[in-house]
Amino acid sequence: MIITKIASGSRFLKSFISRPLDIRFENQEAEEKIILLLRQHPIVNVPWILLVIILIFAPGVLKIVLPADILPINFQIVTVIIWYLFVFAYAFEKFVLWYYNVYIVTDERVIDVDFPSLLYRDITEAMLDRIEEINNRKGGYLRSLFDFGDVLVQTAGAIPEIRFEDVPDPEKVTHIIYDLVQAEENEDKGIKQP
Repeated sequence: MIITKIASGSRFLKSFISRPLDIRFENQEAEEKIILLLRQHPIVNVPWILLVIILIFAPGVLKIVLPADILPINFQIVTVIIWYLFVFAYAFEKFVLWYYNVYIVTDERVIDVDFPSLLYRDITEAMLDRIEEINNRKGGYLRSLFDFGDVLVQTAGAIPEIRFEDVPDPEKVTHIIYDLVQAEENEDKGIKQP
């Protein structure tokens, strides 16, 4: 379940995209419409970004602390190049994992796409008619200040819970999913929507 067509322009790095028309994903049904595309709130990236900034300046600090004539100049240059390659690889991996760990809410199902590492993908999905309960959790100073939290979707399927972690505006997400579940139940009962 990979996003096959990604958002363009100003929506490229957004973590809350409502009704994106220019985004598609693998296994999307022909008539299925994406209602929400969610990522973790950007504030969760601050710790690794700060670490990358510290790691960028580390060779300069070490050069001041340690005498420069301990190692030959060629070895120093190669060591610094390798260091920056590792820092770049770390930053790139963290960004890609944040960008592609998405939560998708469609008019038919909810989908959680997790990449615990670059080489492994875990996809969990539940049809709307299998959802039993939707809760959200937002606790702590940072979560309250930046309005993000977890949305917990309890299902009647094999996977008992789908968790959208650190998404922006969890109350709004909960209400949208609840409204979709209600609409699905009404559709199953044959009640027309206004």
